[in-house]
Amino acid sequence: MQEWVDRLRAFRIPSSGEVERYYFRSLYFREPNGVLFEIATDGPGFAVDEPLETLGESLSLPPFLEGKRQAIEKGLKPLD
Repeated sequence: MQEWVDRLRAFRIPSSGEVERYYFRSLYFREPNGVLFEIATDGPGFAVDEPLETLGESLSLPPFLEGKRQAIEKGLKPLD
């Protein structure tokens, strides 16, 4: 990710810098016409907080969303 930060800086393109998203890291920047781009890493991935064997069986949230768990769960609809 740092290579992208450095590359954008070399071209004098403002960016967000690396943003920690818990399951991945992102970098945001706008091209000259204002279109927003996001570059994201593959990792660490969704297995960071639950075993692969049970991945997706329950709702796992990143720590910054745990305080909103009740509202998030209330808004979920069952899968058919």
